[in-house]
Amino acid sequence: MIAMPWNPFTALTAAQREHLAAFEQQLLRFNRRFNLISRETEAVFTERHVMHCLALAHRRFPDGCTVVDWGTGGGLPAIPLAIAFPNVEIHAVDAVGKKIEAVRAMGRRLGLANLHPWHGRAEDWPGAAHFSVSRATAPLRDLWRWHMHARSPDASFQKDEKTWRPGLICLKGGDLADEIDALRRAYPTVQIETTPLESLFSQPYFAEKLIVKLFDDE
Repeated sequence: MIAMPWNPFTALTAAQREHLAAFEQQLLRFNRRFNLISRETEAVFTERHVMHCLALAHRRFPDGCTVVDWGTGGGLPAIPLAIAFPNVEIHAVDAVGKKIEAVRAMGRRLGLANLHPWHGRAEDWPGAAHFSVSRATAPLRDLWRWHMHARSPDASFQKDEKTWRPGLICLKGGDLADEIDALRRAYPTVQIETTPLESLFSQPYFAEKLIVKLFDDE
């Protein structure tokens, strides 16, 4: 059980924290041109964006694995994850060209060799990944369909309570009853686990937000 509150920054090196600060500066600069995040959240960027994305780091992504971020927008959660897990290959997918242009430029300026932006529709991505992630991008049914299309058959990684098992891990909020019902109708065997973010963070912003994990036994 993770003690409350949890601070995702304590597990990072000083260099990684500096990279996250530089990412904030870069994103806010690009936001003037590309509208990557709501202007109302710029003043609370660390809490609303970086901490929210790093909730996915309360378990590890194993070294050598591949992660795809569906609908990455301004590189969230792809860029924070690429900084937090330098030995993991992170693919940032988005159908909006200007957003991928910004993500590519930020990744280059931050020196993130493990970040791979790709412009196009999720269902057309030609790669393969052990994990899919997403932040408020699409309904669970669509996200799982994209994951099933792209998932890599090689999943021989260590599995323990501190490491994610291969599958879809997404950040969601609000009432998910209809999404879960539609998901189960389309994919009756999918397994669902949820982690309320209020179990990790004490800030009121996270009160109704969740990590939703989808996987199967294949």
